Amino acid sequence: MKKNLKMVIILTFLLFLYSSICAISYAQNISSDIADSVFRLHVIANSDSKEDQDLKYIVRDSLLAYMNSICKDCKSKQEAISIVEKNKNKFEDIATNTIRENGYSYSVKINIGHFEFPTKNYGDISLPAGYYDALRVEIGEAKGQNWWCVMFPPLCFVDISSGIVPDESKELMEDSLTEEEFALISDSSDKKIQFKFKLLEFFTNTGLITAKK
Repeated sequence: MKKNLKMVIILTFLLFLYSSICAISYAQNISSDIADSVFRLHVIANSDSKEDQDLKYIVRDSLLAYMNSICKDCKSKQEAISIVEKNKNKFEDIATNTIRENGYSYSVKINIGHFEFPTKNYGDISLPAGYYDALRVEIGEAKGQNWWCVMFPPLCFVDISSGIVPDESKELMEDSLTEEEFALISDSSDKKIQFKFKLLEFFTNTGLITAKK
């Protein structure tokens, strides 16, 4: 009897271990694929004071206006990154000039790299937490709250209050993902999809997966 019980415990443990490995592998692959499909913008304020937070949004608006003029016709993430890399100094000049025009003397630091982001909703699209390629703009000491959006596919101009992402933006993202991956970030009505998204968030938040390059 004891031998049978011991065998049941061992088999149960092995089944749990196998299921956990499969779940982590699934979440890792999904996280990496989603991260590989988007390029984000990340603006960090000098501090959390009202003045610095207001300035952050003014700088953001200036950068978005320029970004839209040079990236609106991009058809891939790599194309968007390439254009931004070529115009990196221009982004820095626009941010610096905007800061000066508003009476501040903060420095600006701009980097294109791989950074950590929390879970974020863009209308009816939800991106899980993880590491994403992004253009990071640090204002002054960069100790204030963040603002972020997606440069490609172009979700920075989404009216969040409407809860709707333009079909063109969805199509660009859908082309880069599998059917299940796209459903994972766009279908919040399916209970099975909701569970998988929560599973992905759990493994990311516990540090079991990072999708870090």
